[in-house]
Amino acid sequence: MLTETAKPSRWATLATFLAIQAVLVGWWLAYYPGLFSRDSVLYLSHTMVGPWVSDHSVTYDALLWLSVRLTGDIGAVTLLQTTAMAATLAYLAAALKALGAPRLATTAVAVLLPFLPPVGAFSVALWKDVPFTLCAVAIAASCAGLAAARRVTAWRLAGLGALMLALGLFRANGFLIVGVAVVVLLVVVKGARVRLAVTGLVAAAVPLLLTNLVLPRVGIEAPSKTYVYHTAFGDIAVLYREHPELFGDRDRTLMTSVAPLSRWSEGGTCYTINPLIWRRDFSWQQADRHAGELLDLWRRLLTQRPLDVVDARLCRGSIAWNPVEDAWAVGGQTYHFSRRPSAETYVGPNKVPDYPQRWMFSLRPKSEHLHRVADSWLVTTAEPGYDWWLWRGATWAYLAYVAAGLAAWALRNRYVPAVVAVVAGQQLAVLANISAQDYRYMATPIFVGMLMLPLLVGSLVRGLLGRRRPAAEPAGSAGPPESAETPRSAEPAEPTERSDALPDSE
Repeated sequence: MLTETAKPSRWATLATFLAIQAVLVGWWLAYYPGLFSRDSVLYLSHTMVGPWVSDHSVTYDALLWLSVRLTGDIGAVTLLQTTAMAATLAYLAAALKALGAPRLATTAVAVLLPFLPPVGAFSVALWKDVPFTLCAVAIAASCAGLAAARRVTAWRLAGLGALMLALGLFRANGFLIVGVAVVVLLVVVKGARVRLAVTGLVAAAVPLLLTNLVLPRVGIEAPSKTYVYHTAFGDIAVLYREHPELFGDRDRTLMTSVAPLSRWSEGGTCYTINPLIWRRDFSWQQADRHAGELLDLWRRLLTQRPLDVVDARLCRGSIAWNPVEDAWAVGGQTYHFSRRPSAETYVGPNKVPDYPQRWMFSLRPKSEHLHRVADSWLVTTAEPGYDWWLWRGATWAYLAYVAAGLAAWALRNRYVPAVVAVVAGQQLAVLANISAQDYRYMATPIFVGMLMLPLLVGSLVRGLLGRRRPAAEPAGSAGPPESAETPRSAEPAEPTERSDALPDSE
């Protein structure tokens, strides 16, 4: 059952961290230096060859660059990721237990999570999405602590702002997630709303200002226009494939200057933009040159056929809302990881600028035995039957919302929905603008939702027992003493305000 105010032992939290770390080190040894993709190779290529570009994450690119300079390899980054993952999961587990989740069950889930490939293999993937996800999960943990304390303190607000800022530094759409999360928090918290809003605004704005104003001044180029607007180009392809009558001769001439019309048609699958922009006959240079004209075409189509454009976005964003994949559509399957052994077999020769350190993107397991076991397990869980509950974040987002709602009801605590504020933010941001059905885009709800399972069950049990309690004993009768585990129907008293608590007048 739930325990409302008891704080988990620091030693228990440390033990949880060490247990998770031990498992994740096993994944690191099995897949050294890590799992990678075409994006992984690009992260390092422009830092070594130049010029630096901010199309992905300058912060993550810098981590890879620093690892190469200091260690001569990139394995230090994935090892650091395993430690950060262990700390984050232990932090969230401790925060949920402080909120009232069953201790033993929550600890058990936290320790078992790293055995699952969506957690274990993900922690050793060379993706900016790994630290991005860790920041989002840490935000959920910070909000769980806020809900347990039922107040917004200056220190907690500062930590929340730092995590939100880091979120935007690791992914360009971080500001959207921060915006939605802050709106949810403003609804559920009682005090410090002005300071909370200002914190969210600053955290969302700083990464945008850095990318557009500061970084270009120090020689780091802004993202290419095609990289920024590629989802709009995907919308054009979908409408061209489904409604070619909407396009005049001038439109076709414009599109042909970028790619053959056959490419626009073949790339018009609504689930992914990959068959459009990642083919040899699609010219990124020409797309950049004509980006303004293509955006004008997109705006016209949005005005003429708004429902078709929205439908294309809903289809492409189905990883955010649909618990099941579309196995029969092009690009409709959930993408997990690339398991190819080297950069050359993934991106092919001459596909990205060459540099001496390119060899580092090759699989070099520290333990062949661990690699065989881990890879077999990864392949097994990639079977379609596991997809909806292991790899689709939408499933866990919905369960997280149910868990938060039940816990708020059972604990009589209006702050509990704050825990899933970042989950809602990520779900809506991915739904609005994403490029493909990659599980990593919705990894946060998987981690948060799985760790909230004990809270969900405990809240349901507590709520039902609370509703079935017998009527109060007559005055003077001796009832059994109430223990920490005995459910109470009355709202627990608000904790005494501390000097660092922010005023409710805001």
